[in-house]
Amino acid sequence: MSENVAAGGFAGRLGARAEAADDGTARISFEVTDEHLNPAGTLHGGVLATLVDTAMGAAVRTTTDDGEVPATSQLTVTYLRPGKPGPLTVTARLRTRGEHLTVCEADVEQDGKDLVHAVATFALLQR
Repeated sequence: MSENVAAGGFAGRLGARAEAADDGTARISFEVTDEHLNPAGTLHGGVLATLVDTAMGAAVRTTTDDGEVPATSQLTVTYLRPGKPGPLTVTARLRTRGEHLTVCEADVEQDGKDLVHAVATFALLQR
């Protein structure tokens, strides 16, 4: 997968690019620019939350069938260090899949250092 994440969607408008999504994992690349910075000059936390949520959603979708739609029901983002302009990578992986709920984790890395660790619970809704 190399097209814009959720083409026309929020993450795609930010510039997120899907690199891979298969077998309960997903990877997104992102180029941080000045427009993504907060007043302190570091990467805005809301951008990071969007990126981890998007990557984890993509990882969950690799395990769902056509009748299931994952919806984020809980998201915990732990900010470990500030991000800066330049490339970063988000890696997500499914941790536990239940009948109605799925738990994922994601990590954001920039310049070989962890910026964020996130955990999310997704409800599996039926269409």
